[in-house]
Amino acid sequence: MGAHRDSAARARAALVAEIVAGGALADPAWRAAFEEVPRDLFVPYYFVGRSGGYERLWGEDPDPDRRARWLDGVYTDMPLATRLRDGELLSSSSQPSLMARMLEVLDVRDGHAVLEIGAGTGYNAALLSHRLGEELVTTVDLDPEITESARTHLVAAGFRPAVVTGDGARGCPSRAPFDRIIATCTLPSVPAGWLAQCTPGALIEAPLATGLILLKVRDAGHAEGRFLHTPAYFVPLRGVAPAPGAPYAGGLPRPSLENELFRFLLALTADSLDPYEAYELWRREDRPRRERFGVTVTDEGQWAWLDDPRGPHTWPLRDVVPGNV
Repeated sequence: MGAHRDSAARARAALVAEIVAGGALADPAWRAAFEEVPRDLFVPYYFVGRSGGYERLWGEDPDPDRRARWLDGVYTDMPLATRLRDGELLSSSSQPSLMARMLEVLDVRDGHAVLEIGAGTGYNAALLSHRLGEELVTTVDLDPEITESARTHLVAAGFRPAVVTGDGARGCPSRAPFDRIIATCTLPSVPAGWLAQCTPGALIEAPLATGLILLKVRDAGHAEGRFLHTPAYFVPLRGVAPAPGAPYAGGLPRPSLENELFRFLLALTADSLDPYEAYELWRREDRPRRERFGVTVTDEGQWAWLDDPRGPHTWPLRDVVPGNV
């Protein structure tokens, strides 16, 4: 067991060095969290895609070569599929460098209470607990198997934040108010009910339309912010109707269809713009990057926008209705 822990510690140090070299973890507190929280405790097994299905790698495999492959994968900077059902991915451990960037952008301060939507393996909640103290961290997931597994992993790592089984679209009123909300699952829009669970000036960070939106909450009736430059692909939030994918856009120039930023615009405007209208906008506006787009959430509705929330290019986002499937 000691040899395993030594190997894991070396692999973890190498991963942290790679993330730092990529420009993340400038904050010493977050660097310490990634250095000291062992990811291997949170992914005792994961699935690797293979022709015709998945291969399961796990830390208790009797074959030492397969155990070594498992550990190498745990400390490689990539997402890991951790829970499947009928071939569908239900839960994963996110790419560590993306987690690091999201946590730093969240701009937490000592004493901040944080709500995480999407418990996953519990690893992100452990990092938050290391930084803030477990009593200030709440993580929510709809699936009781996921929350029980996350709770077990967290205890093994020495953390006991609040792990709640419930509909993430409803937030967690019993633990409110929160200074920060971070979602680790893709949303079709931002649940307006979250705003009432936030303190004035709180930040909400969430994956939406293959991007990351960062909203500042003014009060229970208003939040607004822009997308970060970072692309983000997460498992969809369960319990609500999925966000529309990019609509069929056959006939458009192939370079545009292969352009990641255009695919982002297609996903963001899927409920509102025909793909050809989206293409004309994209071309006319000089292929805008994610940072030019934003979202406004009010108690009367929410919309995405280009450059200006009150400008000519705005698109309504459908409300997230808790319990909608």
